[in-house]
Amino acid sequence: MHPAPRALRRAAVAVALLAAAVSCAPQPESGKPSSSAGNACKKGELATRTSGKLTIATDEPAYEPWFKDDEPANGKGFESAVAYAVAERLGYGKDKVAWQTVPFNKAFAPGEKTFDFDINQVSVSEERKKAVDFSSGYYDVRQAVVALKGSKAAKAKSVADLKGVKLGAQVGTTSLDYIDDVVRPTQAAAVYAKNDQAKSALKNGQVDAIVVDLPTAFYITGAEITDATIVGQFEHQGGTPEQFGLVLDKGSALTPCVSRAVEALRKDGTLAKIEQQWLSDAVDAPVLK
Repeated sequence: MHPAPRALRRAAVAVALLAAAVSCAPQPESGKPSSSAGNACKKGELATRTSGKLTIATDEPAYEPWFKDDEPANGKGFESAVAYAVAERLGYGKDKVAWQTVPFNKAFAPGEKTFDFDINQVSVSEERKKAVDFSSGYYDVRQAVVALKGSKAAKAKSVADLKGVKLGAQVGTTSLDYIDDVVRPTQAAAVYAKNDQAKSALKNGQVDAIVVDLPTAFYITGAEITDATIVGQFEHQGGTPEQFGLVLDKGSALTPCVSRAVEALRKDGTLAKIEQQWLSDAVDAPVLK
């Protein structure tokens, strides 16, 4: 047998040394997250916009029953209470929360966000997920129709009965989607920048009815436009209920942490308690089919 050429012998030695080095190196444990991933949701030490603070955004005005007295920071109203409960789960007390005003449509528009998460009755949808992240849903919601008592729209018993009336809703909302995709009225919906404008249009007779989420419908008819009535609520479209989710920057490292906090609040009954406290009046309305 001829001796191996020197180059081949050197190559063999190199391979042997490399194999030995690999076998001696510490290997990651299969199925276990790295320490950095495990620390990503460490309470009070998240990678937030401002170190040591949690920045939460919502629109202005902040409507009831989601907020109280147009003051998101007071902890009153369903979404204010939810926001602080989530913050607490993440390790940020009330004194570590900063509020920011962001218009509804801008919250889920493409582009980098200036907040850690936004809470503003934003429904989770596949289309919106292209531009932003969503947390797990914190509220299952239905859309409802509000009209002035005694009007033609107030007498509607079905979706078909709404086709010939003038409907209005806030721009960019699921409410508007229900008008366009479910009712499909014979005349185009009136679109408003704010719910306040839609409510004014209803009072002034510029529209026959408006579409809003059900809790807002109860508040409008109970406290704001007392000569208005809830015509009915829409059925869920498809098998999945519509849910409000917290909005985060696309690909945010906070998304799994925030979702985990929401899921914990649902599991331990906190969300149900907050809902009972602030949305207990919004319990039922006729279903429009």
